[in-house]
Amino acid sequence: MPDVSVLMTSVGAYLPKKILTNQDLSVFVETNDEWIRQRTGITQRHIVDDGELTSDMAREAALKALQRVGLDGSDIDLIIVATTTPDDTFPSTATKLQHQLGATCAVAFDIQAVCAGFVYALDIADAMLRTGRGRKAIVVGAESFSKILDWKDRSTCVLFGDGAGAVILERDDDPSDWGIRSSILHSDGAHRDILFVDGGPSSSADVGHVRMEGNKVFRHAVEKLSSVMDEALAAAGMTVSDVDWLVPHQANIRIIDGMQKKMQLPSDRVIRTVDKHANTSAASIPLALSVAVNDGRIKNGEIVAFEAIGGGLVWGAALVKYGRPKN
Repeated sequence: MPDVSVLMTSVGAYLPKKILTNQDLSVFVETNDEWIRQRTGITQRHIVDDGELTSDMAREAALKALQRVGLDGSDIDLIIVATTTPDDTFPSTATKLQHQLGATCAVAFDIQAVCAGFVYALDIADAMLRTGRGRKAIVVGAESFSKILDWKDRSTCVLFGDGAGAVILERDDDPSDWGIRSSILHSDGAHRDILFVDGGPSSSADVGHVRMEGNKVFRHAVEKLSSVMDEALAAAGMTVSDVDWLVPHQANIRIIDGMQKKMQLPSDRVIRTVDKHANTSAASIPLALSVAVNDGRIKNGEIVAFEAIGGGLVWGAALVKYGRPKN
């Protein structure tokens, strides 16, 4: 593999304007604010308006990421959109985004790894840039999860929200310890039945809805996320003491707190947005990253750890030294 670095130089995010609070949910679902908060940490979620598409959110997040570093679509060689809720069965949401951005020379495709989608997409983009398949990439996580929820199932519909986040990756031929330091991915289809959508083009006439055995997912999450983070640290030649920030998948406050304790990180070094965003699947990590970069917590040159697990089961972790070296 060429001796280069792949830098993460920018981030952008978009959240729909419509907000659905726990109190709003309690009007039409047998639940209440206290029940949701205690079990998940969630107080509200953003929901797409009628006619608002996954590609619309992806475009807004990508444009913000581009503007932050003074780039436009014509500068981009690769677009990967991680989504479980594309606009259409085909063509990909990424090709729609490519056209909207004017990225006429970019290779564009979607990947589907549900809540681990951003980490999977990051790994793929890193490999492609390192091997010469472009110099600049946009990696987007974008989801309209509200479209696949059963709004009568209080065990699932309270958990999810909609949104999009994007990062810019840039190949640097002057190798350094900046950028993506490691990424590790895993999957195990034996556990497919504990988190899935009961429908799809080859099995049903309907799109279907999210179905989940929450207790089983929780047990797998803490164990597998802890293990894969150890692998990512080892691959990067780092220890937990080198990590400045943990930006976890925002699924459930108990899973996030469990990872904090496993890694023995101070609470204020863990980015938590699950209370305001809920679980936005592939969008949750870049959304949380954007919040922390924009409010000044995550600074240029700091080490950021990402981890996520989703239906499949699929899971992964990555370590990134955020930003770029100063000239």
